[in-house]
Amino acid sequence: MVNEEYLQKAQVLIEALPYIQRFNRKIIVVKYGGSAMVDEELKQKVIQDVVLLKLVGFKPIIVHGGGKEISRWVNKVGMEPRFINGLRVTDKDTMEVAEMVLGKVNKELVTLVESLGVKAVGISGKDGGLLTVEKKYSNGEDIGFVGNITEVNPKIIYDLLEKDFLPVICPVGMDKEFQTYNINADDAACAIAKAVHAEKLAFLTDIEGVYLNPEDPSTLLSKLFVKDAKELIDNGNVGGGMIPKLQNCIDAIEEGVSRVHILDGRLPHCLLLEIFTNKGIGTAILRKDGMKDYDVQ
Repeated sequence: MVNEEYLQKAQVLIEALPYIQRFNRKIIVVKYGGSAMVDEELKQKVIQDVVLLKLVGFKPIIVHGGGKEISRWVNKVGMEPRFINGLRVTDKDTMEVAEMVLGKVNKELVTLVESLGVKAVGISGKDGGLLTVEKKYSNGEDIGFVGNITEVNPKIIYDLLEKDFLPVICPVGMDKEFQTYNINADDAACAIAKAVHAEKLAFLTDIEGVYLNPEDPSTLLSKLFVKDAKELIDNGNVGGGMIPKLQNCIDAIEEGVSRVHILDGRLPHCLLLEIFTNKGIGTAILRKDGMKDYDVQ
């Protein structure tokens, strides 16, 4: 008689089949940040997930942050951080440190991907004119070299995907005068996903997903439709850092991205669990009612 454990493993693979069929050769953008970037074991598991996606036929793109690592290095070199409206002021020296640190993080991720047998190329938004920005202000106040994306030229990404490379992108861009700016990684991932018409955009965060009531963990929403997401924002049911993240999700879907996932990056293999299982483990944001995660729109 066949061992029950083996049957369960087979069932997991069969459950993944429609998702593999549906998203074969489709682009998925993974915004990689939070604790999953700091914990070495979690980092390994995230990269394993992305490599597996690549090897079963997806076309993954990693867009990563590095805020915690930047803060560590700013302190390490003895610089005094300054904040306006809760946002770090990125002066010329801080921008120099940020770009160096993001470059270091970028190549570490490339190394991890390559160690698992997939060819990766690390770039920033400066390469190939990928991300053009303008200076960003916070309620009219100058916060230094922080940029709003005004234009995305995805040619370099398409070239890398066509040659079977996995692009790993750090959120640094230039304005029209070729001045370097730091960019919010969520904004960069969202803009890139829209520009390449990604089928999926996944945010790895330090929360489990979107809650109907943030005070009650049992109200985690496994699916959320755009109109409901807008209502959550309008009704004040979400707050803090979730508002811009949810707004990014809505913008991405309205610009053609099919599905957006908000996942708890602290959970090992959260990407695989969300993408290849019927229930998932985070919040999937979909365009319209009645859709299954693998429906063709």
